Amino acid sequence: MGAGTFAYASNSNRFLACEPLQHQPFALAGIPFDGAVTNRPGARFGPQEIRRASLMMCDELHPLFGVSPTDVLGDAGEFALPNASPLVNVRAAIEAQADALLAQHHCVFLGGDHSVTLPLLRAIKRRHGAVALIHFDAHCDTWEDPFGEPSGHGTWTYEALQEGLVQPEKTIQIGLRSSGTRDAREYVRDQGGLIFTARDLRGRDGDGLAGVVAAIRERIGDTPVYLTLDIDCLDPAFAPGTGTPEPGGMSSSQVLTLLEELAPLSFIGMDCVEVAPAYDHAELTSNAAATFVWTYLSGQAAKLSK
Repeated sequence: MGAGTFAYASNSNRFLACEPLQHQPFALAGIPFDGAVTNRPGARFGPQEIRRASLMMCDELHPLFGVSPTDVLGDAGEFALPNASPLVNVRAAIEAQADALLAQHHCVFLGGDHSVTLPLLRAIKRRHGAVALIHFDAHCDTWEDPFGEPSGHGTWTYEALQEGLVQPEKTIQIGLRSSGTRDAREYVRDQGGLIFTARDLRGRDGDGLAGVVAAIRERIGDTPVYLTLDIDCLDPAFAPGTGTPEPGGMSSSQVLTLLEELAPLSFIGMDCVEVAPAYDHAELTSNAAATFVWTYLSGQAAKLSK
């Protein structure tokens, strides 16, 4: 690690202190939008805080994968968004900018609220067709009109399935535990997908998650798969800085185990959303998010050397 690159000595706020995006195989971009939340706003500030937290991990190699993604990663900065415009206009801007990045890079996106995932999947479909989906979340996000909102951060999974952006039988939700009607909570399962609720995962970590890993790997196979990780999949003890916290959630260790063990799948991109720094304590949430993104990137970068 060179002089001046350690954490707060850095003169930039790029993820892992990587270089600005040029021709690197991996790209990271922020989507600072939280205009579709139904509870506490503030996720528009998530991308910059996740980047700041990542600066502690810019030295040497990932302890499991034995690589650093720094040399193969470029930071594209923030999407330019019409934040005061209707959601349809914001999503169109996200889709267009994502499409340009996806044409040349394996992308990781930092939200922002979870409504940003729908336009990302629309852009992805043009390049990969309907993909498999791994969805970490406390909430099912399959409501049709939560609180009278026909489209937002709680409807995008329903919309993605309705639009044929993801394969129903290869849509997998992990960590669900919020209240909701039976039709919403079980929607993915009713379409042929898999759901592992937070209750299903209680007391399971390390080797205890082997059955979950095996089921997901078998279901997805070699299908291109997109990962969306809502930070509220974690219990608020691990991630208080989010707009809709739900007690009884996953631990950081459980999420890391799953990210590590699922790394061999044919991932084509990832987002990490719903980090709301105003409600955080001691940077717990942004540190967790940065570590999850670093782990994902390290697992994918390791494939380049094989």
